[in-house]
Amino acid sequence: MDLRRLSSFLAVVEEGHFGRAAARLFLSPAAVTGHVQQLEREFGARLLERGRGTVVPTAAGRRLVSHARTLLAAVNAAVEDVTEAALDNGPAARALRVGVMGHGSAEVTPAAVNAFRRARPEVPLRLVQLNFTEHCSALREDRVDVAFVRPAIEAEGIDVDVLTTERRIVAVPAGSVFADARREGLRVADVLDLPYLRLPRHTPRPFTDYLYFDAGERRAPDCALTPQDVLTSVAAGRGAGSGLASFARYYPWPGAVYVPVLDAAPAHSVLATRTGDPHPDVRIFRALTVALAREMAPFLERGPGVG
Repeated sequence: MDLRRLSSFLAVVEEGHFGRAAARLFLSPAAVTGHVQQLEREFGARLLERGRGTVVPTAAGRRLVSHARTLLAAVNAAVEDVTEAALDNGPAARALRVGVMGHGSAEVTPAAVNAFRRARPEVPLRLVQLNFTEHCSALREDRVDVAFVRPAIEAEGIDVDVLTTERRIVAVPAGSVFADARREGLRVADVLDLPYLRLPRHTPRPFTDYLYFDAGERRAPDCALTPQDVLTSVAAGRGAGSGLASFARYYPWPGAVYVPVLDAAPAHSVLATRTGDPHPDVRIFRALTVALAREMAPFLERGPGVG
């Protein structure tokens, strides 16, 4: 499969227009059109709907989009890898330190780690568990090189790539009056006054607002730094917690019940990196992770519920 054809096809999908795609690629519209037509002959299927308005992918084209992004990201990673190896006469590659808060970005996290290990088998990779207070500090203090955290953050010197967008849930004790709502769900107004677990005072404001659904203080007796802290207290009837829907898949916990919050704004998990980090392994890991997140998005959106 010719990568130039894939690049042309992907540019047309992203621009919604053959002319704009050609300008972006510094090609003629005829060349881009020819690339797409050659792909369609190769696959034996129509990939784009060419109406008078925006060009959109067909069902077959939508499937090719995710594969094309992953393939092109992998090729770019391979080029950087080989180029670096050709130029590098120094010591062995340093370890890539991957910070993970809780379960990270659900299934995207292990997929990205495994993809990087296949692409860069000579680079040691170390996983670093992050707690609820370490959205940016682990990166700024050079304890990790990339970090799977939540929610999306805006901070000077930190870049974020959104990997998942998920429904919000609350974790309540099995004996709570809200536990019976696990099927039909609750609303934000119902859950604002739950006794959420406390967080350390140095926890970044975006995470406290995310956990509590607003900017209030909570009155649970226990303090939490990790999902295990939250669920231990929830199961003991000493408080409540909140999270993303995928939390329920990763932390089935006796005595804790997960209830969807129907009208809460969806929240994101992200990959955070230092702005302008020149390290090639960071760029490779980031490219692979973003491509995998796009490819896996349909599966994650169809994932099991939290009831």
